[in-house]
Order: sequence, then structure tokens, then C-alpha cells
Amino acid sequence: MKIPPLISYLGKSIAFGLMVAALLLLFFPTLRGGALLPDLISNSREMSFSYAAHRAGPAVVNIYTRSFAGARGEKAELRPQGLGSGVIMNPRGHVLTNYHVIADADQIIVALQDGRVFSAELVGTDRLTDLAVLYIESDNLPVIPQDPDLRPDVGDVVLAIGNPYNVGQTITQGIISATGRLGLSSMGPDSNGRQDLLQTDAAINEGNSGGALVNANGDLVGINTAAYHLNGNQESYGISFAIPYRLAKRIMDELITNGRVIRGYLGISSVEINPIVARMMNLGDLRGLVVESLDPTGPAARGGLRRGDVLLKINGEAISGVRAAMDKIVESRPGAQMTISVIRDGKPFELTVTIEEDLRYQNQQAASAAGSS
Repeated sequence: MKIPPLISYLGKSIAFGLMVAALLLLFFPTLRGGALLPDLISNSREMSFSYAAHRAGPAVVNIYTRSFAGARGEKAELRPQGLGSGVIMNPRGHVLTNYHVIADADQIIVALQDGRVFSAELVGTDRLTDLAVLYIESDNLPVIPQDPDLRPDVGDVVLAIGNPYNVGQTITQGIISATGRLGLSSMGPDSNGRQDLLQTDAAINEGNSGGALVNANGDLVGINTAAYHLNGNQESYGISFAIPYRLAKRIMDELITNGRVIRGYLGISSVEINPIVARMMNLGDLRGLVVESLDPTGPAARGGLRRGDVLLKINGEAISGVRAAMDKIVESRPGAQMTISVIRDGKPFELTVTIEEDLRYQNQQAASAAGSS
């Protein structure tokens, strides 16, 4: 007997539907209890940063400082002075924090999240970047996760971990709002040599200084250093700063190795060539820096550079901006020869200058220490 086409079509459809249902029940047992497929699809865990918090949190420590005060008689009493946070950077016990957290402290106490408490030794400080390295002696120390290839970018989700107001370890969340903030890189003779900062809207309060800024994986992005308040207004939220990880790590390594940071010095102040500067100086499409002023006794002046010179390359590499040029100079060892491609009065040529060590701030710091002793 011949089956009508309509009945044949319906039979095949029903058979196919039963087969699909059987497969769903076999591979998704939760559907047997009456759960709907849309519920299954949306039944995922809400977005959480607990993985990053648990991965990085144990390596962020509380720092307490004490100083001798009121020594009128024969006894000098140690009294609480300050509060901050720090980050354990390696298993040897080196802790990175802000300089201003431990400045003028006579005793530094480091408290771990597992309850251990240590008296820390000061390894070295760098006031220009507001960084200090401490040392604690212990085994089985938690170390903050680090990725040397990490390149933070605007919009990245970040977590600030620290001990605000001594309430205990606290984690706040935000994004990187900007990089290279405050124009802290400068080639000027009077600049303080500080590098660019990361700006974030993650809350950083008193006690957070020296703590960790990490990404959603728990990798260290920077060292929290400051919150911005306009004219002392403590209600200015959303503008906080951190020292980038790569800079902080480099400073830490130098402090551990040398006890101080050795910086190269050229002795010029410059501006980038933008379209306006290029038009005024008839430079066309050239990109680089224009020398505004020089330290008359600095290596640049002695090497033959003049005000108004256009700098195009350093050691054969095109100059992309003031900050990049500053990095090359600061990271050069004193005594190193630096070849600079220059245009003067429309004529290109090269100059070789010898980098010197930047002792300006060290001299200021020594004078300040002598004045306060």
C-alpha cells in the first residue's frame, strides 16, 4: 500500500524530532528535570575576578612604620608613623613598595595575609620614581604573578589590592583610563626624570600606596602610588595612578644590584615635532625632537649640540617621541657613546656624545639628608 506523501513527511519529521530530543537528554541530563534549553544556555557563572584576587592577593602585604619620637630625656620611644602596602616580588624576600610609605621610618613591619609578621630591612630607595625595596627573611613566601611581556593598554580591566585605612586587604576594580600620564618623562635639565604613570579609576585610598595593580588574570600591572585630589578635595574620585610594572621591576633590580639607580644624562630640553612646529621650521614631514635648551656644562653641549637643532635618530633608530628618547638616555650606562642624527640649518649630520651619570637628584637628596640630620 502506498503511503501518502504528507503522512510520509510528517513521519520523518516526528522521527527526527524524537532523535534530537533523545540526544539532548543523553548529553544534557539536567534537561530531564524539566530545565529549559534557554536556561541551560544562560546557566553560566556571573563574571567574577576571584581567580585574580586569590592568585595575587597573598603576595600583597601590609606595611607599618614606626619612628623614634619625643626624645627629650634619655629614652627615645618608637611610635607608629605610617601605613601602606607592598608586593612580594620574588621568593628571596624582596618587597616592592612606595618610597613615601617608608620615608623617615626607623622600623618597618611587614605583615603577610597568612598571619606572619616580619621586621623588614631597607635595601634601597629611589625618590624619583617613589619606589623602595625591602627585604624579609623567610621561606615559602607567596610571589606576585608577573608577565615580562605584559603591555597594559587603555580599557584593560585592573584590580587595586592593598590595605586602605588599615581595614585589612581590600580589592577595588576599574580600568586603565590612560597611559603615560602627567608628562612625567622629560629631557629637560631641570626635570626630575620620572617616567610615565598608568591612570586608573580603581579606588586607591590612604594605605593602598605600594600595593598591587593587577589585571584580570592576577598578573602585576603596576605599583599603586597616588590618588589625585583637586585642590585638596577628597571627593575627587576616579583618578589614581600606578607605576608601570616594567619600570618598577627595572628600578627594583638596580636597587638590589647597586643599592641605587644609575641614570644616564644628556642635558637637553626638547619638544616633539608636531605639524605646527614642522610648519614654523619648514621641516616638512620630518619627525623627531627640537632642542629648546641645553645644560651649558652637560654632555650634549660639550658634544656640539645647539639650541634649535632637530634630532631625528639616536644610535640609528628613529625618535618616536620625547618619552622614548628619554628612556634610551636614562637607560644608557654612563660612559656610553651615543650617536645622534641632527639637522641644523637644513643640513643633516651626526654627532657623538658621551653619556654621563645623572647626579643632580642624588646631590639634592644628600643635601636634604644633611640638613635634616
